[in-house]
Amino acid sequence: MPVMPMFPLTTVLLPAMPLPLRIFEERYLKLLGDLLGEETPEFGVVLIARGPEVGGGEKRMDIGTIASVTNIGTTEQFYGLESIGSKRFRVNAWLPDDPYPLADIDLIPDLIWVDTLMPARVHLETKVRQLLAFASEFGDLQYGPDVEFSDDPMEACWQLAGVLPVGQLDQMDLLRSESADELIARTYEIVTAAESGLKAMLDQSGEGEPTS
Repeated sequence: MPVMPMFPLTTVLLPAMPLPLRIFEERYLKLLGDLLGEETPEFGVVLIARGPEVGGGEKRMDIGTIASVTNIGTTEQFYGLESIGSKRFRVNAWLPDDPYPLADIDLIPDLIWVDTLMPARVHLETKVRQLLAFASEFGDLQYGPDVEFSDDPMEACWQLAGVLPVGQLDQMDLLRSESADELIARTYEIVTAAESGLKAMLDQSGEGEPTS
């Protein structure tokens, strides 16, 4: 049961998804300095369920994702890093912040890809791209319909889930998936619900497509 430095955030990190961070809080500047000395720098990311993101004292979720650091840099304005989600974990116990959060964790086994799921994965990608194109009409999105996905099918499934313009609870539901099949199915359900919600908004605003 390894002890992992932790970075609670107001966003959910899924495996295979990028996570850039600007760091300004003193305790996380100390974490950044400690990471510089590691051969393979990494830290855990958990969602803040309740409370402030700055200053500590927040309520944290018990499942998260390890962020593997790919680059650490500085500018005149801020310190920062780039990372990517890797393995999921479950928190066994939170240790005293010293000075940043630390937790005793257990790794959650990676989801296993099965080739028979490929048709469902391809269909899901089509639906996700359609949703992103539709949702982009309502405002700027972090990811557009032309976003690229990994050639690795399991990584691509996580990315299909990670680019969705949905809330934190939906993202946590996806993070808890126990199989590749479940992840695909849950993502499809969320895409379908989001699409229906957007169409309902159009109908209510009277901006839907005219009928003949």
